[in-house]
Amino acid sequence: MNQTPQSLLAARRAAFPIGASVTVDALTRDPYAVYEALREAEPISWLSALEMWYVTRHEDVQRVLLDTARFTTVFERSPIHETFGEQVLTSEGLAHGRYRRALQGEFAKFRVQSLAEKLRILAERLVESVAADGTAEIRRVFASRLPIQAMLEMCGLPLVMESQVRHWYDHFEAALANFRGDELLRQNAGRSIDEFYRFLQDEIDTLPVTGEPCLLRTLVSTAGAGRLTDDEVKRNLGIVFFGGISTVEALILNCLWALSRHPELGIAAKGNPGLIAAIVDETIRWHSPVQSATRHTRCAVKMGVAHILEGEIVNCMLGAANRDPRIFSNPECFMLHRPNIRQHLAFAAGPHACLGFHLAKLEAQIALEVLLEKLPEFRVVATVSEAPSGYEFHQPRRLQASWSVAT
Repeated sequence: MNQTPQSLLAARRAAFPIGASVTVDALTRDPYAVYEALREAEPISWLSALEMWYVTRHEDVQRVLLDTARFTTVFERSPIHETFGEQVLTSEGLAHGRYRRALQGEFAKFRVQSLAEKLRILAERLVESVAADGTAEIRRVFASRLPIQAMLEMCGLPLVMESQVRHWYDHFEAALANFRGDELLRQNAGRSIDEFYRFLQDEIDTLPVTGEPCLLRTLVSTAGAGRLTDDEVKRNLGIVFFGGISTVEALILNCLWALSRHPELGIAAKGNPGLIAAIVDETIRWHSPVQSATRHTRCAVKMGVAHILEGEIVNCMLGAANRDPRIFSNPECFMLHRPNIRQHLAFAAGPHACLGFHLAKLEAQIALEVLLEKLPEFRVVATVSEAPSGYEFHQPRRLQASWSVAT
């Protein structure tokens, strides 16, 4: 007998009682407690509150991300497609290959490393603007600003657009976490993306033929069939900007939170780039900035006891996979120099693995280096800061810091 949608939902609630009991509030406050319960008892679970499947074990998450025959990023009603349209993250096959080839050269490790001095200058200017104050809310004055400035610099766009880009991207972030379909969030994001794309079109139309190499100039000056259309350039820059802003802001803040839990590391890391790189690597695993990678089923799929229908949402929980004790010993603990740290899935895997992971790590390393070098006795004031939270974008919402000021 065919089940009605309502009876199907009821059957799923009965079959996956832990998933049925999970609330959005609990996920937002502390997703890791939820992940642990799911990972051990319901590794493939139906979350009634979000009406989607959650995959929480490392092996299963990796399997889904690599299985492009049955799982896809293409779904026109997904928040990311509704916000940015078709681009490198919401396409497959030939279109995806064309977009990725156009972008990937600028995100190669050697190209990203060539930006290091410019990124350091940006970070130092931000720090210098607050150094005499002795205290600041670091998210507002530094961590939320450096990634925007870095993306503008990388694309050859004017730094004076920083505050406007921040306004647009607050709307984009809300829309991409809008799994409950709030119409106001959709409308705000729609207006902001229209404005952002008009800004990019003006820049494309007025871009000099020659000048310093940058991502925008690379995209519009490519010859032949590899040249993306202006609309394709705008859509792909939209998602590149988003990944380059939200992920990096969260990574910087999560690294600083790690140092607040382990103050001896902050002391040891000053002037020690190798240790700072290790702190960044372990933070990426320990508190993954982006907690999920969303896929949609191309066909009906059976995973364990879960019967997933064609077209359903399968959320691969990267943050849960990165704390799977089957892969990482003592996963709740922050441990430097894990021998298998490269097994983390914070940047996803497969054809849609994050293009900008070299840039994200470099920015975070430079951010820590500059804060520790330029602000003597820098420390996070835990009593007035917030621990990382969020089931989609995971970071402290407030991070107060203090340091000594020469008199």
